[in-house]
Amino acid sequence: MIAKLALRRGYYEIVGGVEIDPGKIGRDIGEVIGLGRSIGAPVVNDRDAEDLLKRTKPDVVIQSTGTFLDKIYGQIVKAVVAGANIVSTSETLAYPWYRYPELSIMLDALAKKHGVRIIGTGVNPGFIFDTLPALLTAVHSEIKKIQVTRSIDASKRRYSFQKKYGLSLTKEEFLEGMKRGEYTAHVGYTESILLLADFLGVRIDRVEEGQEPILADKYMETQYFKIEPGRVAGIHGWGRGYVGGEVLISVDLYSSVNREDYDEIIIEGEPTIK
Repeated sequence: MIAKLALRRGYYEIVGGVEIDPGKIGRDIGEVIGLGRSIGAPVVNDRDAEDLLKRTKPDVVIQSTGTFLDKIYGQIVKAVVAGANIVSTSETLAYPWYRYPELSIMLDALAKKHGVRIIGTGVNPGFIFDTLPALLTAVHSEIKKIQVTRSIDASKRRYSFQKKYGLSLTKEEFLEGMKRGEYTAHVGYTESILLLADFLGVRIDRVEEGQEPILADKYMETQYFKIEPGRVAGIHGWGRGYVGGEVLISVDLYSSVNREDYDEIIIEGEPTIK
């Protein structure tokens, strides 16, 4: 999807890709994404990434392989050392100082050494819960509270999305799987809160976040899962950022089967807007 969009924009030249899927390695990106033609951009195995980077010398690497920075750190280092700027969809890289302060310092120093930039961004974190509300506060002389709600119909999402949200599991299976890291649902409530606070120039004293399953009240079905009543049909996740004992930033995500799609932002202050 990222490669297709980049080509559609018309001002990117794709010089290669890195994969772990044996079915894609050795092919051309144009063929892999369904263009029906070669664009002269080979797909190589992850172990050959450094050779590809040295040979093609890309200006930017778009990295979309994982959520947690400690798991993708090595991939980012390879690109930085090759002199490439990084745009990553890693949720934890949106505000890496929260979960990975040491890795953040190391990456910052490495990026400065090689004269490149690294950014973690996406729809969430990166836009709905943080950048968009920050932009909307531009007209405010006073901000008392920011509330952001995102509602998603999970049945419209890809298989990997529905799986990580635990669709069709029992409540117990989902909660145990969350503890083991098998299911993550959404990651980044705290990252969005701290990023938004940075935009506002506010220091958050305390952050809380959590997720709980939404259980089906009737039989439901998606393209990939059959969900019996009482089993997981989605999640409600939340984050709260406190200043002086009061909630300043509140974010809520409702993602479940057949839920209405919408986003809502309420900014209480001068002026109050919704």
